Amino acid sequence: MRFFVLFFSLVLSMGGIWSQKTFNIVDFKDQHVLYTDIGISPAPFNLNYPFTSEIRSLKYKNNFKPILGLAYAYKWFSLRLAFPVLPGFRNEARFGRTQQFSLGFDYNFKRLYTDFDFRINKGYAIKNALNYDSAFTDANPNDIMPNLGSLNLSVNLWYFNHDDFKMNALQGKRAHFNGEVHTWYLKGTLNFFGITNDKNSIIPDALVDVNHSKTGSSAFSSLDFGVIPGYAYANRINRWQFSGWVGIGPVIQSKFFVLSDNLNGFLGLAPRYDIRFVGGYSSDQRFLLLAAHFDNKSIRFQNLRYDQYFYTLRLVAGVRIPPKKDPPANHQKRSKAS
Repeated sequence: MRFFVLFFSLVLSMGGIWSQKTFNIVDFKDQHVLYTDIGISPAPFNLNYPFTSEIRSLKYKNNFKPILGLAYAYKWFSLRLAFPVLPGFRNEARFGRTQQFSLGFDYNFKRLYTDFDFRINKGYAIKNALNYDSAFTDANPNDIMPNLGSLNLSVNLWYFNHDDFKMNALQGKRAHFNGEVHTWYLKGTLNFFGITNDKNSIIPDALVDVNHSKTGSSAFSSLDFGVIPGYAYANRINRWQFSGWVGIGPVIQSKFFVLSDNLNGFLGLAPRYDIRFVGGYSSDQRFLLLAAHFDNKSIRFQNLRYDQYFYTLRLVAGVRIPPKKDPPANHQKRSKAS
């Protein structure tokens, strides 16, 4: 919490130094906005280590569910209901079943934008396990691990150095851009993430290195924080809008692993990138947009590296309906006279 108070004070002081202001946003907050979306949010991860001369990486895949959303927005009010439309995107016989839960919140105020993201995925499969275990076949090539789960808790705060770079306009539903806007930004981020396989090793016993005990761990996790600089850009040309940002920077990381029920920790640095893109068609009456958000997280223990990937792809379509206008006063007078 102290970290975010310091970051908030920093961006307020910088706001007085960096001042840019134009009027390149069309706001539809006084219109009824109805939209639907369908998307996916996979959470794969890799474990990289020289297990053998041929195997340098294990790829873990979750059987994510496509999500359908229905939403309504008007003025300050916004409501979105979402539910899965398939039991799993991948073949259940090859990848098993994944239980997933997510909760999110975001808010935009002037040059600041904040979001909260909480995700749990339980049920993964190691792809191409037949490469290290002869018990697997071409018909059944993956090692299904139903108790293996991942968790992500993330709180972020962005400061954009431009009055016209608003998240409502970037998302393209309740507003859109009416010209070019670009700016530098700073992102303060606080994260807790990791994977666990109850009390069993995450790495298959056949690949555990007795000379490197961490390869037999049942959990990897991290608590980290940092400030990431980046660049944001948006434009809308002939009703076609494209907008997004990209940033990269380090975070201070407390990293942990669990071995034989013992928790072990280290302190270090880790890289982070921040990528988001929204593009598509947007007129005053309707919109069709493709939104993408990429988030990587990683932990390194010497030669062992855990790379976690969270990304969201979503197709959004909707309409904007102006409220009914009151009849002109002179028309009302004529009606009464008649």
